[in-house]
Amino acid sequence: MCGIVGYIGNGEAYPMLLKGLKSLEYRGYDSAGFAIVNKGIAIEKDIGRIEDVEKKIDLSMLKGSAGLAHCRWATHGSVTKSNAHPHADCSNKIVVVHNGIIENYSQLKEKLMQKNHAFSSETDTEVIAHLIEEYMKNSGFEEAVRNALKEVNGSYALGVICADEPDKLVAARNESPLIIGKGSNGMFIASDIPALLEYTNSFVYLHDRETAVLGKGSIAISDLEGAKKNFKVSRINWSREDAEKGGYKHFMLKEIYEQPRAITETLNGRLKNGNVIFEEEINLSDKEILEIEDVKIIGCGTSWHAALVGKFMFEELAKITTEVEYASEFRYRNPIIKKNTLVIAISQSGETADTVAALKEAKKLGVKTIAICNVRGSSITRAADGAVYTMAGPEIGVASTKAFTTQLAVLYLLTILFSKARKTLNDRQIKDMIDGIRKIPLQMASVLNEDMEIMNCAELYHKKTNSLYLGRGVNFPIALEGALKLKEVSYMHAEGYPAAEMKHGPIALIDENMPVVFIAPHDIYTHSKILGNIEEVKARGGIVIAIATEGDSEIPKKAGHTIFIPKTLYTLSSMLAVIPLQLLAYHIADKLGRDIDKPRNLAKSVVVE
Repeated sequence: MCGIVGYIGNGEAYPMLLKGLKSLEYRGYDSAGFAIVNKGIAIEKDIGRIEDVEKKIDLSMLKGSAGLAHCRWATHGSVTKSNAHPHADCSNKIVVVHNGIIENYSQLKEKLMQKNHAFSSETDTEVIAHLIEEYMKNSGFEEAVRNALKEVNGSYALGVICADEPDKLVAARNESPLIIGKGSNGMFIASDIPALLEYTNSFVYLHDRETAVLGKGSIAISDLEGAKKNFKVSRINWSREDAEKGGYKHFMLKEIYEQPRAITETLNGRLKNGNVIFEEEINLSDKEILEIEDVKIIGCGTSWHAALVGKFMFEELAKITTEVEYASEFRYRNPIIKKNTLVIAISQSGETADTVAALKEAKKLGVKTIAICNVRGSSITRAADGAVYTMAGPEIGVASTKAFTTQLAVLYLLTILFSKARKTLNDRQIKDMIDGIRKIPLQMASVLNEDMEIMNCAELYHKKTNSLYLGRGVNFPIALEGALKLKEVSYMHAEGYPAAEMKHGPIALIDENMPVVFIAPHDIYTHSKILGNIEEVKARGGIVIAIATEGDSEIPKKAGHTIFIPKTLYTLSSMLAVIPLQLLAYHIADKLGRDIDKPRNLAKSVVVE
């Protein structure tokens, strides 16, 4: 889960590498380093955040128009200067940066040591540099890289430079994200699009087990056998400003406030004449939708919570049996997949290793697959039969916010489409659903106006060390998501439960020091029950914070703090109820002085298992 930037062109490499790397620090922040081709290759690296490393390096060493940069999130080897990237071979002529895990590195390392290669780090990455060095004894640079990678098992996104061939930068990928940027002043590689938005909107996507040789104005892509591959240049409509804070203190806060726009963008073009239109995105006809026997939704973390909301929607409205699977467990338990099962994979980045692997496993079993994703051209969208994009724009904060609500919006649109094709809802109900989702962006904006009340809660309770989040029905997953957000950015312990399960254990924890957050929008099924749950907490001295529907007169009588959301369809209430929980987590973390956009031990895209 490291960040890579590379450049070769006519400009000075270091300033562009530094700026690009700072855009990727959410991917790795244990250490950072740079390598620049300049009469050999100069390497400067150290432990710490990029801004700390920047102060320590000798800029006079980093002059040149080709180079690599890396920020690390440790997997192999502890956080030390020697383990920081880039890594070099014995001669310091071949330099590598790497994201991923080389599974057979110990065997390769032992073999190379028997050939008198000397290693200076504990990392799996350094093996690659020495392996290329060994192959260059009998071949050129490009061929040596390809031959080395034939021996490698595992995942990798690689940038490689060679002092003997200073006009080339070689890139390669397998199961880890890496893109090529085609700029007016040179060529780039990066782990993610935001790193390059200042310099280009034109990108080429490498596929697994492909290598690219970049010159100052050229791109050549081949497989590991050296066979040339065709490629296309794609344009991304994100701007540099999309990836900047825009006056907000943190990216997380900016992205919370961007949700009304993100939902609007996700709906645009997909609601026409009272219908949901996905054009070619899902590659399913009405006949195929009718033939679906069951749905399996796979995801990790926040995407898994979105999947749980999707399960409620599909079963409640489209009447399709739906199971939600942790992507990390899906392919290791021999799941029962019927001929007419539909598998939906959800991933913000499209590069989540477990989700990509689970989707590929579903494909092997011969069933239809759909990806819900925020990044065009990502691994998951290329692997799936259909891909629906969430249109959230770049999400930089590690704690996902706008990606989550746009995932819910896509799942809701799919539910409308499936319900209409299967005739489980009548025309009036379909119209009500479409009218409801159209109102959501403005209703989200009104929820954001409750921020002062949420800040007051954060002021009162930011020093508490434990909390419970409780919800029912479609809002039980929102309880899970609210607890996750608090854990991610504040490092406070929190747990989410179905409200009725409180009596089966968690009630033992409740006392005057325990805030309990109830997600309690009004519904005809469980409202009276959740009022009873609130009374149970109050009877034990617990602190009650409630998310309630405007006009609810009962909740404020019982809760210590009530945050209101507008009236909407019950199925849509989760999209509004989550926003106060995102803000609560943010403000608590801010008051505690946490590094909100880069929480400890976390990375934005988990691209290794």
